[in-house]
Amino acid sequence: MAEIWEVLTTVLVGFLILDFLKLLWSSRNYPPGPLPLPLIGGLWRIGTKLSEDAFTKLSKQYGDIYTVWLWHQPVVVISGFHAVKESLINCSQDFADRPLSSFLLKICKGKGISFSNGHNWKEQRRFTINALRMLGLGKTAMESKLEEVAHQLVETFARAKEQPIDPLPSINNSICNMICLLSFGFRLPPEDAKFQMILEYVNNYSKFGGSTFLLFYELFPWLVKHLPGPHQKIQASVQIGMSIVKEESEKHSQDLALRQPEDFLDLYLLQIEKKQSDPNSTFDHENMAVCIMEFFVAGTESTGSFLQWALLLMVTYPDIQDKVYREMETVLGSSDSICYEDRWKLPYTQAVLHEILRSKYVLIGTPRRTVNNVNVCGLSIPKGTLIFVDFRSVLLDPKQWESPEEFNPNHFLDKEGNFMKREGFLPFGAGARVCVAENLARMESFLLFTNLLRSFKLQLPEGVKELNQEPLVGLALHPKPFKLCAVPRCRSS
Repeated sequence: MAEIWEVLTTVLVGFLILDFLKLLWSSRNYPPGPLPLPLIGGLWRIGTKLSEDAFTKLSKQYGDIYTVWLWHQPVVVISGFHAVKESLINCSQDFADRPLSSFLLKICKGKGISFSNGHNWKEQRRFTINALRMLGLGKTAMESKLEEVAHQLVETFARAKEQPIDPLPSINNSICNMICLLSFGFRLPPEDAKFQMILEYVNNYSKFGGSTFLLFYELFPWLVKHLPGPHQKIQASVQIGMSIVKEESEKHSQDLALRQPEDFLDLYLLQIEKKQSDPNSTFDHENMAVCIMEFFVAGTESTGSFLQWALLLMVTYPDIQDKVYREMETVLGSSDSICYEDRWKLPYTQAVLHEILRSKYVLIGTPRRTVNNVNVCGLSIPKGTLIFVDFRSVLLDPKQWESPEEFNPNHFLDKEGNFMKREGFLPFGAGARVCVAENLARMESFLLFTNLLRSFKLQLPEGVKELNQEPLVGLALHPKPFKLCAVPRCRSS
């Protein structure tokens, strides 16, 4: 028996040595990074639970471009403004692909925008950008509908009657309704069954997207797909989402020929009809459904997280909150409405919104994959390499920001107090994969934020001294659950 264990031990040690030598041999083709060990790669330097500064420590040791091995999978991390600009902006097409994992292929099937590549991605992205422009983002027609949703959020806060309120459910309801308006042309009451199904889909996807179970699924898809677990709930949620879009598309199709297109679904149905004789067309009902579901997941997660942080920071910095309110009152006067165009008259408010996005960057970042062999900053990255872009490092780059670790709206103000754009401000990504709905997210954030701050003084509940600013890591970086009190402002008419 002892001899058997000796043989097994020898075989195991031999395997580990060979695996280690193979990793060392493979790593010579990639940028430097933590020593890859058998089975765990470079995880010994990161840990299984990512912290906000896990990559910051590595970039200080290995430079702005380095490699972390996940067993035999090399992941090249790009950090800092200079390296991100050289790669994603100056060589954008070389970093345009997404790695399509087992889970994503199961859920999205290479459809939509976020998790597709090649001809499908280019065609869907181009159409979506044009469709959002045609729907009038930044123009009166769509904006007036979005303003109604912002007013509803104000009414929800008012019903709390200054008692502590968790802002997240109301925020998510408002954002989902804005996406309903954009996608389907109508909004739904929060208690509506269809609306609740959409919220459940978004919630399930968000939780699973940031879970360790997803990593387990990617490592052992052949095993996990046969087991019960959250992945089964996600697949059921996706089917429900697809059925909702299908139901609405059938309703829209009935009278579309008799009226002007009013929403994204209308425009997509017209595009399907227009391209039906094109053998290379990617426009079909499945692509349409995936695009719309991406709107709901990405929009609710990112904008919802941002607004949570915005309210938390306004409670934490009441002097900044008061300054935003005073600027709106001085500039807008007795006008009860706030339109998106007003942002150019409100430089301090603009600066505060940008600083929230900079200091509390909400996205972990979706990996990319190199399309070609590429050389960046003197380092070679092979074709097909998995790329992780650390945008947080760009927004905290000490070479770009005077006080990167502080919440400081002056980062976006010149000496005369005018709003100024910053080259290192990239919260919506960069290059070929920059967020297609950036303008929608900016409009939603501005309208919801300004309407709330003009209507209420936000403050801590009685007995609460401060709010925790440590983020919860998931599909996005949320603040930990908190409550605040919304005290109505006494405005002069």
